[in-house]
Amino acid sequence: MTDTFNNRFRTAWAGEARREQAGGELRVAGWVHRRRDHGGLIFIDLRDREGILQLVFHPEHAAAAHENAKSLRAEDVISVSGKLVEREQGTVNPDLPTGEVELEVASFDLLADAQTPPFQIDEDEPVSEELRLRYRYLDLRKARMAEAIVLRHRVTSTIRRHFEEAGFLEVETPMLTRSTPEGARDYLVPNRRQPGTWYALPQSPQLFKQLLMMGGLERYFQIVRCFRDEDFRADRQPEFTQLDVEMSFVEEDDVMAVCDALMGEVLALGDIELEGPIERVPYDEALLRYGTDRPDRRIPIEIADLGEVFASSEFKVFAGALAGGGVVRGLSVGGEFPRSRFDALTEKAQSLGAKGLVWGVVEPDGWRSPVAKFLAEEEIAGLITATGAEVGDAILVVADKPATAARVLGELRLDVGVPREGHDLLWVTDFPMFDWNSDERRYDALHHPFTAPSGDLDADPG
Repeated sequence: MTDTFNNRFRTAWAGEARREQAGGELRVAGWVHRRRDHGGLIFIDLRDREGILQLVFHPEHAAAAHENAKSLRAEDVISVSGKLVEREQGTVNPDLPTGEVELEVASFDLLADAQTPPFQIDEDEPVSEELRLRYRYLDLRKARMAEAIVLRHRVTSTIRRHFEEAGFLEVETPMLTRSTPEGARDYLVPNRRQPGTWYALPQSPQLFKQLLMMGGLERYFQIVRCFRDEDFRADRQPEFTQLDVEMSFVEEDDVMAVCDALMGEVLALGDIELEGPIERVPYDEALLRYGTDRPDRRIPIEIADLGEVFASSEFKVFAGALAGGGVVRGLSVGGEFPRSRFDALTEKAQSLGAKGLVWGVVEPDGWRSPVAKFLAEEEIAGLITATGAEVGDAILVVADKPATAARVLGELRLDVGVPREGHDLLWVTDFPMFDWNSDERRYDALHHPFTAPSGDLDADPG
């Protein structure tokens, strides 16, 4: 990191000291992370934003500093001057980036003495979330928290640089806006100049970026704060930051190419290489193979269509579903599956709208299942082949409407599957704009109205 300061407090980051700098004079500042008194010598781990550096106080080299160091406590704030030296053989700490050097202290200033903190600034010490939030400024001193904030900064900097080089303009859109129909409730701000009226905080800058395109700006981006008054859930936040992008005079491939390049740069921050363009999977294919339009393909399980296997089946559950325009679909998964696990999966399937769940385990001589007696041998063989199951694997089957079967098996796939390590990116393309709701006999929107319809809309209006 390029250092831009040289003042009475510091000339360098403590956490960036390295062996190549040994022999030079340094002045560093930060917090006392840990103090160890070894009789003659006092060692202090000094912590700043970039890491930890060991300080050494010698009574014979700097008697005054050594004496004053005896009173230092955890989280005291100090500025230290001294000589950076290589550590002696056997004292090198390979767990620290600064572990090959230490600072022999010549003098130090106590900038602020600390009260006893409510918890230690230690990654390994368990601390309740309530206490962490109450003393957030202390929690932020932990390396894990600082690293997350630094990474976020690096990501946003990369995004801005990428779009600027691609000819985009960063434009801030209004935060106090008029309420418009969105996907959630608005946060409202009273207008004191006109009692009884309110501003709304934006759920997205959608209308504003459309106006920018109409105004001829052509390429816009913004790292923008959005607000949605929704119930608290794991995947919902009342306020969040999103990357917002809009382009004029482009086609789908142009937008994807810009985003592919961006994701390559962002992932490189974590030493992850994105090989080639991101794979594209059509919406219908994603539902058929994974049961969802946002599949986690790190789970090595795909849903199999069993319609041909059971096309002539006499098993009423399968025959009835197929005769009524439904589907029979299933998946296989390895692992131990006691009866209680199957019961729990059946209960989950029913809670998701399925009439039930057919299950069983592949054995050397066939398929052990409560419904095996209703199936012909060739049907069982076809089931095992179609799902790719092996001896010991469990097979889960749903016979229902296509949408219900996809939803249920998609959720069960997440429940029983174990994701592989790593990252797997994909575009899900060709989303339908509307879906026919047979119960209410009307079309339901599956996408927002600012999505351009494909050229096939006139040929197949629905």
